[in-house]
Amino acid sequence: MDLKIAPQTVQSQTANRLRDAIVTGYFKPGERLVEGTLCELMSVSRTSVREALRRLEAERLIVIVPNRGPSVADITWEEAEQIYQVRALLEGEAAAMFAQRATPADIKKMRKALEAFAEAAADDNPIGRLDATGQFYDVLLAGCGNRIIREMLDGLVARINFLRARSMSRPHRARYSLVEMRRILSAIQRKDVALARKAAVDHVLAACLAAREVFKSKKVA
Repeated sequence: MDLKIAPQTVQSQTANRLRDAIVTGYFKPGERLVEGTLCELMSVSRTSVREALRRLEAERLIVIVPNRGPSVADITWEEAEQIYQVRALLEGEAAAMFAQRATPADIKKMRKALEAFAEAAADDNPIGRLDATGQFYDVLLAGCGNRIIREMLDGLVARINFLRARSMSRPHRARYSLVEMRRILSAIQRKDVALARKAAVDHVLAACLAAREVFKSKKVA
């Protein structure tokens, strides 16, 4: 993974690249993040690294322990399962509400996001998959009509992406995920409220099962 930073908006790019490195497993749960090493890897100043670490601490992707410094947070299965439960409730409701509100422009954006996801899956590009999934849900949540649902899920987005990366590391999971998201979009296009809710919930539950298998395998290893 190339962690070097382009000269523009250095602090934001530093946080984004470091987040991607954690989410995709470049830095492992529990691994210490040494400021000096990060500065060398990313070709940025200590100020930029410290700001990035503060942001990721707020997102609960890292923990900063006194006299030890920052390290990558280790999400337990109990916490992960609770996140999936919250996602199922909120995303199911958001999809149902969005089915009544979606515009042709919204549908076009979601279809484009799924095309990007398919391309990233074919290229085995984990960051591309996460970006495309984020675009798909951005449209859904922006258009569902409930700002609180969006704010609650935004607060979980870093950990959601961490779990998405884990679940999609399972063989063929990305292909199944694409099918599931297409079902969500199909229900929305048909303005079928009940089916949109069910498709969104089914997608989250399937991702939860895939993530559980990954957690089991890591524990055995």
